[in-house]
Amino acid sequence: MSILVTGGLGFIGSHTVVELQNKGFEVIVIDNLSNSTTDVLDGIKAITGKAPIFEKLDLREKSAVSDFFKKYPDIEGVIHFAASKAVGESVEKPLLYYENNITTLIYLLQELSVKKDVSFIFSSSCTVYGQADSLPITEDAPVKTAESPYGNTKQIGEEIIQDSCNVYQNIKAISLRYFNPIGAHDSAHIGELPVGVPQNLVPFITQTGVGLREQLSVFGDDYPTKDGTCIRDYIHVVDLAKAHVVAVERLIENKNQSNYEVFNVGTGTGSTVLEVIASFEKVASKPLNYKIVDRRPGDVIAAYADTTKANNILGWKAESTLEQAMASAWKWEQKIRS
Repeated sequence: MSILVTGGLGFIGSHTVVELQNKGFEVIVIDNLSNSTTDVLDGIKAITGKAPIFEKLDLREKSAVSDFFKKYPDIEGVIHFAASKAVGESVEKPLLYYENNITTLIYLLQELSVKKDVSFIFSSSCTVYGQADSLPITEDAPVKTAESPYGNTKQIGEEIIQDSCNVYQNIKAISLRYFNPIGAHDSAHIGELPVGVPQNLVPFITQTGVGLREQLSVFGDDYPTKDGTCIRDYIHVVDLAKAHVVAVERLIENKNQSNYEVFNVGTGTGSTVLEVIASFEKVASKPLNYKIVDRRPGDVIAAYADTTKANNILGWKAESTLEQAMASAWKWEQKIRS
């Protein structure tokens, strides 16, 4: 069975390709290499014994998308990761984000709308909830006004998919709203490799730990939390990848309760920034150079998932601890800098 993974050489995409291949799926990867390299194919092959089919393609080119589906008419499932994801950059370059995250989704769905039957998994985000009214966050929590163009593209994307599923009964879709993916494959053959200065906490921690960055800035220690720093739900990327496989299998096997479903994907546990730093210091057996600075605009105080629906209905549960995820991230960082 052929599954298309867009953005399949990226951080989450590559780990998902590994889990799909481990379950016996034939995987075709589309990536424009704007935030990845073909070296990732070697890492995937080293883990699974097989490289996926790879097509370098920019999903913003409508004719190229159409030609792709003519070349591969037997695709039965699509897992859509390809998108720009830096919150700060989206504020500075909103049109780039709307073009890259929205038009590409539309072009994909237009092709899928004329297929006989197809399963579609959308890479969504807990950013759609903003600062939630209550914690942990359930799927029924209201979707708040987006704090950034990036967050807005995830909200709009979900709406486009739901509207499409209402009209095109051949499309079955699941949006996975995930929280904060961290870590790397335990083999250290693939992991997170941000271009330029990392936008996320854990790669900045590991780059500081390895000496690439001089110091980590902790944005605020006066939040109403146990140690004053923000709380997030950090999930091991391999656990997250497995959730995508479970989701696509659910649709293929017609276990879905409606044409469009939404699931939170997290651990259900919130960790503060200082707890994440302490976890790193434990697994690395060394102190981290960090300082407390002013709050950063747009940061919510706390966000962590209620995973009841994913556990009970989707049949998936996160298995790895924060410490295990951090250890894998540190192992990966040391490997790529050696």
